[in-house]
Amino acid sequence: MAAETVLITGASSGIGTELARCFAESGSNLVLVARREDRLRELSKELSSRYGVKARILPKDLNLPAAGREIEDELRNSDIQVDVLVNNAGFGDRGAFVELGIELQRDMIQVNVGVVTELTRRFLPGMIERGKGGVMNVASAAAFQPGPLMSVYYATKAYVLHFSEGIAEELRGTGVSMTCLCPGPTVTGFGEEAHMEGTLLFRMGAMSAARVARAGYDGFRSGKVIVVPGFRNKLVAFSVRLSPRAMVRKIAKRLHR
Repeated sequence: MAAETVLITGASSGIGTELARCFAESGSNLVLVARREDRLRELSKELSSRYGVKARILPKDLNLPAAGREIEDELRNSDIQVDVLVNNAGFGDRGAFVELGIELQRDMIQVNVGVVTELTRRFLPGMIERGKGGVMNVASAAAFQPGPLMSVYYATKAYVLHFSEGIAEELRGTGVSMTCLCPGPTVTGFGEEAHMEGTLLFRMGAMSAARVARAGYDGFRSGKVIVVPGFRNKLVAFSVRLSPRAMVRKIAKRLHR
């Protein structure tokens, strides 16, 4: 039986790289998508050498509206069937909504929401037709609450969580799974790029990308719909449901300072 092929966006660093290692270790072939071609090539060589899998790279800027269609077209032209889709690419930035640039926040919505939706729609029908496969969407523990000083980012991750849960129920009985990975603070390039490394949220501690990826991978393989790595993150996600919304907003704002 042919090995499955896993498409991973945002594969050039952090959780995306570690998820690629998890899937490669199990013998899956990979399609690695990100902007940084040099890092993708290094990762492809590593995975091919260490695990003997095929690791094709597709350097793409997912901010561009045509990226999703180009990915699908290039894989179809190469007769590559996507069995598992991992929507990992995403980014955020810290600051008041009215102070962050319009273009930056528009791109955030495109990558965090638009690309997740589009790629899922492009590749999910084939999985359903074959009766196997799955999608893993990487959201965040931010998905469970509002996020003052990161309002758009938190809203995009809430979309990913709710989108994933809805599709998971639609997929019941099809043989295809949907998992939403919701990590808390994680040691990746995200904290630096989002200007969050000095915030209380990150000073309280962050998990390693490898540990987060392993939790997501294991949860995906076991068919879990929602995976929240780490006891503290699970506790926060649960406590938000019981706390007054005004309190949740105030605490979230404090964590981002």
